[in-house]
Amino acid sequence: MTNYDDIRFYNDDEVQDALKDYVRHPMIKGLLTFTFPNVAYEKIEEKVVQCNSIRDFQTEIIYHTVQKVLSKSSEGLTYSGFDSLDKDESYLYISNHRDIVLDTSLLNCVLYESDLRMTASAIGDNLVKKPFLLALSRLNRNFLVKRGISPREMLKSSQKLSEYIRKLLLEDKRSVWMAQREGRTKDGNDNTQQGVLKMLAMAKGDDSVAEYFTKLKIVPVAISYEFDPTDVLKLPEILAKRMEQIYIKSANEDFKSILKGALGNKGRIHISAGEPISAAALGEIEAKAGSMNEQLQKITASIDYRVHQNYKLWPANYIAFDLLNGSSMFQENYTSKQKRQFERRLTRRVNFKNALEVNSYLLMYANPVINQKNQHENQR
Repeated sequence: MTNYDDIRFYNDDEVQDALKDYVRHPMIKGLLTFTFPNVAYEKIEEKVVQCNSIRDFQTEIIYHTVQKVLSKSSEGLTYSGFDSLDKDESYLYISNHRDIVLDTSLLNCVLYESDLRMTASAIGDNLVKKPFLLALSRLNRNFLVKRGISPREMLKSSQKLSEYIRKLLLEDKRSVWMAQREGRTKDGNDNTQQGVLKMLAMAKGDDSVAEYFTKLKIVPVAISYEFDPTDVLKLPEILAKRMEQIYIKSANEDFKSILKGALGNKGRIHISAGEPISAAALGEIEAKAGSMNEQLQKITASIDYRVHQNYKLWPANYIAFDLLNGSSMFQENYTSKQKRQFERRLTRRVNFKNALEVNSYLLMYANPVINQKNQHENQR
């Protein structure tokens, strides 16, 4: 029997000890006083250490943290598509990835409010090097994806990860969240990496890809923030990539992104769940595709189609498209006031003497429009 101790989240019988160990850590203390302002810390501590399971911690503590984040830094969260999912089923949610922590936290709030099974969620081990972050992630039912290892180790690690995800979904009946790609989408162009599906398929056993993915019940999810508080933080990496330069992250870059993502203004937020990819759709792909590689390509394209189609577009997206193209194609989707506000945001955040920087910033917001526009044109 495989030992998953190096990647798994806490078992429920480990939760209380972990909470007792970390409840007085300065960063955890900061998180808890943010969540429950005007409450004596002794009372907060009492509430925390009474949690006997991950579900207790998520529903009694973290749900309220996320609500506080939403009230302070957004104009509200809406969602759609979840009412068509079965409360007694576990699903594999594959979503676009914009924020290191919030994407999965917000999804789990929606699942909790919808009385659906909350997820175990994949997180890169590079993001939780600090002991308190690792503990917090394991308390939130995160499992680790190993990063920065040799190709040989990566193969073994991927096999183990694939088997663990299979166990969670099919044996434990626990829903799972995975980003559609390694790392966040920086340029607003949400595309699934085929390698993610290849890793998932490693545990299919004697099943065909279509049979196995039908069992996993893949639900494509589109998370859409009206404004990205980390947009400027993403620009250096985008510019380096476009200039074909090697980008090296600074020591605390991810941690800064986590804080900015949580506390910066996000405007409105919408999460949309597509229908699970059906046995019929997967069977049709299998019948038409030749190799396994071709099947995975077509399933990847199917996920992308649903994410792009279900992505909620905001006025900022349409404004960025029109500014990028010097057009008024989508002017009915925004007001002149909204356009002026976006232009002010642009001038405050971007160096107008650098045309590539301006173009890259606009593309972050325009790419979701471009993806939907391309879909509509391909359907004609």
